[in-house]
Amino acid sequence: MAQQEWLYGLHAMQSVLENEPERVVEVMVLKGRTDERLVNIVNQARRFGISVQFCQRKTLDDKVNGEQHQGVVARAKAARVLDEADLDRILEKESQPFLLVLDGITDPHNLGACLRTADGAGVHAVVVPKDKSASLNGTVRKVACGAAEVIPLIQVTNLARSLKHMQDKGIWIVGTAGETDKTLYDVNLKGPTALVMGAEGKGMRRLTRENCDELVKLPMAGSVSSLNVSVATGVCLYEIVRQRLS
Repeated sequence: MAQQEWLYGLHAMQSVLENEPERVVEVMVLKGRTDERLVNIVNQARRFGISVQFCQRKTLDDKVNGEQHQGVVARAKAARVLDEADLDRILEKESQPFLLVLDGITDPHNLGACLRTADGAGVHAVVVPKDKSASLNGTVRKVACGAAEVIPLIQVTNLARSLKHMQDKGIWIVGTAGETDKTLYDVNLKGPTALVMGAEGKGMRRLTRENCDELVKLPMAGSVSSLNVSVATGVCLYEIVRQRLS
C-alpha cells in the first residue's frame, strides 16, 4: 500500500484540495461545525468525489496526537519527495534563482514557519538535508498555512555537495553566522542568491559554513543574543526582496 499521512488545519486542507486533490483519500470534519470555511472544504472534497465523514472531536484529536486541527483532518497519499534532479529543473527555469537552505532545522513548527515566509518572499525552492531535518509532516503543513503545497521542498543527500553545485550554477551562497563582523545590510544580495540558515544554538555545520561565499549576521541591539530561526529567516529573506526590488 502507498504511504499515507494525516493532513490537518484549514489552510493546509484548502491548499491541498486546490493543488493536489488527487492525494486526498478521505476528509474527516468535526460534527456540528457549520462555519463557511469548513463548509467550503466539505463541498470542494465532494466535488472531487472524496469521502467526507463527520466525527466527534476525540476522533480527530486522536488522529493528530492532540495537535490543533481546526475541525478538519484528512487521510492522504504521501507527497512525492523532491530531490537534486528537481532542484536542477528549478535552476534551469529561473534566470535569477532565489533559494533558502535550512541546515539542521529539526523543529517542524520552525520548518513550517520558514516555508510560509519563503513562499511570501517569492523563494523558488527551500533546500534541506535528508538527515538532520524535520520532514514534511502534518504539523509542518499546518504551520505553513498552505505554503507547503506550493513551494518546492528539496531534500538533498549531501548538503555541502549541493552548495558547490549551486555555486557552479552562478549562485552566491550567503550563510548566517554570529561570529562574522559583516551584517546582512553590508552585502549585495541582488543577484542569484541562496540564503543559508543554521539550526538554533548550533548554527550551520562546519562543511556547510566552508561552502558559503559570504557570512553575515543580524545586528542585535538588545540583551538576547539571537532570534528564533524562523523570525531571523524572515528578516533575511525580506532584505533580499528589498534589494531585488530596488
